[in-house]
Amino acid sequence: MRALSCCHSVAACSLIPHRRKASRRPIGSVSVSTSNTEVADNALPMGSAHRRRLILLRHAESALPERSLRDHDRPLSMAGRADALSVSRKLQKMGWIPELILSSDATRTKETLKIMLESSKEFSEAEVHFMPSFYPIAAMDGHTAEHLQKVICEYSRDDVLTVMCMGHNRGWEEAASMFSGSSIELKTCNAALLETIGKSWNEAFTSAGLGGWKLEGIVKPNST
Repeated sequence: MRALSCCHSVAACSLIPHRRKASRRPIGSVSVSTSNTEVADNALPMGSAHRRRLILLRHAESALPERSLRDHDRPLSMAGRADALSVSRKLQKMGWIPELILSSDATRTKETLKIMLESSKEFSEAEVHFMPSFYPIAAMDGHTAEHLQKVICEYSRDDVLTVMCMGHNRGWEEAASMFSGSSIELKTCNAALLETIGKSWNEAFTSAGLGGWKLEGIVKPNST
């Protein structure tokens, strides 16, 4: 039985049409050519058949709050829409293409994802699930990293090598810092690129633990 029975699949969302499951893609080295991407000096050994990549993406900038809207329902600003497109293109250029996307169901996160899917055929092939739990968990100190681990292990498969989780601060910043053992700042539409090795996602999280994931870079939009 699934632990998160409140998950909505992509077919249930009016913003994004149904996406077919992606086939396994080979994982290569990270190529960085943009000045707005920060890359770690040390990388995992090449040639591993079980390299696991995790993208932790904070949603793009949202519009100013309105009294008539709940925080959960705030849409993206015009700048946020441009940033979502910018980061999508950078991830595609670097070869960090998710096969599985787990996203908060907040409006600004859905809209960020919609732009990314529409901008890239490769992104559009990802399997997508919306997780209502991602919105509240991000506001709970010290809980996001453990929650992300449980959800990824539940919804992923051994042949899925790249997963993207989309959500909110402060939880996403905290989770990226805990996984990598580094102090990470994630402004809106920043993506932390994390990597480790494991025959399964369970093994990857168990062997890396907290602080054992390699931080391969922080992808930022052109505006920052």
